[in-house]
Amino acid sequence: MNRLKKGDEVIVIAGKDKGKRGSISSVLANGKVLVDGINLVKKHTKANPMSGVQGGVVSKEMPIDSSNVALVNPETNKADRVGFRVDGETKVRFFKSTGKAVDA
Repeated sequence: MNRLKKGDEVIVIAGKDKGKRGSISSVLANGKVLVDGINLVKKHTKANPMSGVQGGVVSKEMPIDSSNVALVNPETNKADRVGFRVDGETKVRFFKSTGKAVDA
């Protein structure tokens, strides 16, 4: 079980986009995440009329390391660390500061 999942609200804690918030659109196998509107780069694309691709400069989201983002606690509206515990038969994520479950 990962600390971050698709759809989680995160805040960037390091890098050029420090302080920005976004939602995770995908979690990659190499420990990186794609966050909506974060880590945008300019990519030059060549036109391809056969497939209908128009040429030019396109803004694209690039992966950011999961260690550079933190989950946002909706109660405090701040970044928070995540831990794991077993409740009955299930393993759940919880916020370290409040002790409440993330997916509650």
